Amino acid sequence: METTYYEYGTAAERWDRAQLFFDAKEYGTAARILGGLVEEAPDQVATRLLLARAYYHSARLVKAETELRAVLERDPVEHYARLMLGRTLERQGRDTEAATQLRLADALAGTFTATA
Repeated sequence: METTYYEYGTAAERWDRAQLFFDAKEYGTAARILGGLVEEAPDQVATRLLLARAYYHSARLVKAETELRAVLERDPVEHYARLMLGRTLERQGRDTEAATQLRLADALAGTFTATA
């Protein structure tokens, strides 16, 4: 794959560039930049989470799920990752799995309400 101008620069410059592309709804380009950053620093939760969001918004749901599960391996109480995983599973028609993740997200966010 050919390297393009937006894949050059320091990690901080590429992070800023990826956020600009994400904000401009250029999710594929943002994902390409973020993918390189994740390869360089696989333990960075914020980078993986933004990559998952880029995949989600570009309907690359299996890739989004993979990244979200990687985030949750590193930070099991990351409620936004749980929420996104629930939404990703819903979009894939996996409602039972989604419901579990959404309940966990609510509980971690402090918005869980018990039902009888």
